[in-house]
Amino acid sequence: MLDLFRRPHVSSGSRSRVSRSLLAATASLLIAQPGWSAPQVQDSPFWADAVAAGDLPPAAERIPAEPLVVDLAAKGRVPGQPGGTLRTMVSRSKDIRQMVVYGYARLVGYDEGYELQPDLLESFENEANRKFTFHLREGHKWSDGAPFTSEDFRYWWEDVANNPKLSPVGPPEILYAGGKLPKVSFPDALTVVFEWEDPNPHFLQNLAQASPPFIYRPAHFLKPFHEDYADAADLHAAVDDARVNSWAALHNKLDNMYKFDNSQLPTLQPWVNATEGKKIRHLFERNPYYHRIDENGVQLPYVDVVEMFIVAGGLIAAKSNASESDLQARGLDFRDISILRKGEADGGDYVTHLWSNGTASQIAIYPNLNYADPVWRDVLRDVRVRRALSLGIDRDTINKALYFKIAKPGAMAVLPQSEFFSQANRDAWAQHDVALANQLLDDAGLSERDGSGIRKLPDGRPMELIIETAGERQEVENALQIITDTWREIGVKLIMRPLDRDILRNRVYAGETMASVWFGWDNGIPQNYTSPAYLAPTDQVFLAWPKWGQFYQTKGEAGEAPDLPQAQRLLELLEIWNAATTQEARVAAWQEMLAIHADQIYGIGILAEAPQPVVVNKALRNVPDRAIWAWEPGAHFGVYRPDEFYFAADE
Repeated sequence: MLDLFRRPHVSSGSRSRVSRSLLAATASLLIAQPGWSAPQVQDSPFWADAVAAGDLPPAAERIPAEPLVVDLAAKGRVPGQPGGTLRTMVSRSKDIRQMVVYGYARLVGYDEGYELQPDLLESFENEANRKFTFHLREGHKWSDGAPFTSEDFRYWWEDVANNPKLSPVGPPEILYAGGKLPKVSFPDALTVVFEWEDPNPHFLQNLAQASPPFIYRPAHFLKPFHEDYADAADLHAAVDDARVNSWAALHNKLDNMYKFDNSQLPTLQPWVNATEGKKIRHLFERNPYYHRIDENGVQLPYVDVVEMFIVAGGLIAAKSNASESDLQARGLDFRDISILRKGEADGGDYVTHLWSNGTASQIAIYPNLNYADPVWRDVLRDVRVRRALSLGIDRDTINKALYFKIAKPGAMAVLPQSEFFSQANRDAWAQHDVALANQLLDDAGLSERDGSGIRKLPDGRPMELIIETAGERQEVENALQIITDTWREIGVKLIMRPLDRDILRNRVYAGETMASVWFGWDNGIPQNYTSPAYLAPTDQVFLAWPKWGQFYQTKGEAGEAPDLPQAQRLLELLEIWNAATTQEARVAAWQEMLAIHADQIYGIGILAEAPQPVVVNKALRNVPDRAIWAWEPGAHFGVYRPDEFYFAADE
């Protein structure tokens, strides 16, 4: 069994924490592959012992024949040298997956201008959004040195995605176009072709996501755990040893490309998980076979080790203030800026940048249109009620109290950086108008009140709207306290219920949550090529319609079919966008979908564009002073390429 979990040998000295002082680069090695004229390849001192001992080939033999050469100078950045350990923090053990987000090695990925570029792929061809041909890099290897070829795509497609034991619901939704799956072929070891009858215009965008679909797998590693390839006796023993019920359960347990919690699973990310099991401190070492180099021939990433600490969410700001993180934004909010700036003034070894926030709304309330209670469900489905709730919010007071009037009050809408921005959509039903809100609620048949002024539901119960939160952001609770007071003016009693994030999501998905609060749309800066799928009821993660999303995701096997005309129209418009052959048609679909959201208030946006504090060690270079902190598109730090960050020797 141990041989099946083999990874490259690294000497104990190489595993230790590396000094931030930059180490001298080893002698340059002239790459011998034909057809490539990039500079001589320089190895990292981190691997010097392993290379000298013959346990690891030199860098010139580890990188692809045509690596991705990054011209940092052209990007306005400074070429660096390898070395150092970068410290960062997350608040949950499962968030070590942020290393996949931040690492942002994708088949295709966004550049800083949000244009798609080949990354792991050497190149790709797109024929009318129907046929996509991927060309892999010759000599590209997984982190354990095994070749990365079309076999890894074939294994995933034929043996994982279309194997009912491993994937009971079949291939992921992104691979359906016009309700049909593609024809997938593998002409040779370096070519993969996906071909649909109908256009699939969001295929490449999905591959560039913060949480990518991973349409490939390390076949050489997983085949020993697949019944079609493994010796039956060996596989049975492995299942028993892992204490699981079947080979499929074992395979899925080991196959955690995104979770990143199996340190034995080979990866293509810039850093490799070097810590077994759940720990308070996780180490991620540089990938010796990473495919990117800078213009000087230095193999990326520059940083040798990322040290990720699991700490309580409430301590992240304090620990950042104490200079215990070299790169930190996750777990920090606008309210933390003052303490962070004070730490700088008191001699902290960091600076605090203020990035723009890419979410459509900093805080948004989602009435659950699929709530299990039939009386409340009917009430929340009445658009007059949702409009009244929005009108009952004093956004200016919230902005003044929480954001010093820096944020932009308004409904949930795309941001000004998007070509689809409309001030009318941001203003829709977003003024504080108590009289109009009361009139709308009266018109909705909720005119009767109890002795304390709270309206009564049609069955006589008081209109006590329970909003469940993840309990992670003080600004959310503070905002809800203010809303509690203003909603009383319209006869609605707000009850706040903090929960664990996972419990909250499960309750929402099950229809047990009346309303919830979270950020607005992750992608608040869509462009004309961006799929508007997240505006339609296609996914349970949109907290206003989890059951509709489940219905779409499972092709009707779970959830509920959308039964409101406007929601059905959103699905029609998505199909129009998918089938469109002109930019004008796609823009028109986007604009109508955004107008429907502005009119129907599926998510009650409160304010947007509050700055995101980003703590950066003073010695850490190539981190932008100004940027956009966004999950989609951008993968938080990912689009700015942390593999290009480095520690300066003179700090």
